[in-house]
Amino acid sequence: MPKPLKFLAFDTSTDQLSVALTDGVRVWQHSGPGGALASTTLIPAILALLAESGLALGDLEAIAFGRGPGSFTGLRTACAVAQGLAFGANQGAGIAVLPIDTLLAVAEEARFQRADAGAPITVTALLDARMSEMYVQTYAFGDGQWRARNGCALIRPEDLAPVSGTEWLAGNVFGVYADRLPAGLAAFDHTDALPTASAMLRLAPALAAAGQCVAAAHALPLYVRDKVALTTDERAQVKAQAALDAGLSTAA
Repeated sequence: MPKPLKFLAFDTSTDQLSVALTDGVRVWQHSGPGGALASTTLIPAILALLAESGLALGDLEAIAFGRGPGSFTGLRTACAVAQGLAFGANQGAGIAVLPIDTLLAVAEEARFQRADAGAPITVTALLDARMSEMYVQTYAFGDGQWRARNGCALIRPEDLAPVSGTEWLAGNVFGVYADRLPAGLAAFDHTDALPTASAMLRLAPALAAAGQCVAAAHALPLYVRDKVALTTDERAQVKAQAALDAGLSTAA
C-alpha cells in the first residue's frame, strides 16, 4: 500500500488567500483576504495549520504554490515564502517545491465542483488580469489526468474564442466582464472558480510523480505580462474604446 503523501499548498495570485495542508488522509484549510494582505498573513496561516495538524515542514513531500499567472505582488509573495520555508525545512537540509499553474488549479477546482467531475471534460480557465484583460488556457481531463490544450494567453474579454457545448468555462471573470464577453458566453455553462490550495493538493501527487518538483531555488513566478499598470493615456484610450463599443452596441 503506497504511503500517504503530505503536501502544503498555497495561492496568493488573486484577491483571495488560500492555504491547505494534507497528511495524505486529512486536509486542513484556511482562506482569507489576499492582495497586499497576503504578505503579512500567509506565514501565520501556514504555521497555524502546521500546529493544528501536528506536521512539521520536514514531514512534507513538497511545498506546492501557485506560480501564476496572476497578481505580480502575489506571485512574488508566494515564491518568496515557498523558497524560505523549503530552504529552512529539515534543519536546513531543505525540501522540494512544486510550482503549479494557477489556471490549471482553476480548471481542477471547477472539475471538483461539478457533479460529473469524473467524466472526460474540457475546461477553458479564465482569470482576471486587470487592465481590461484576462488570462486564458484550455485543459482536457481524461484517464485521471489533465493535459494542456494550448499555452497560456493574455486576451481582451471581447476576444475570447467561441466554445463548444461540451466545453466548460471556469474562473473569476464572469461578473467583472459580463458585458464585454462575446454574445452568449457570459451566460454559457460556466463555473465561478479560483485557484484554491485544496485544488493544488489534489493536483500535487500526479505532478510530483511526473517529476515537476524542483529545488527551492527554482521557486519562480510565471509572468505572462511584463507590465503592472496602464499609463494615464492608455486608461483614457480604454475608456474611449469602451464608450465607442457601447455606442455601436446601442445603435445595433
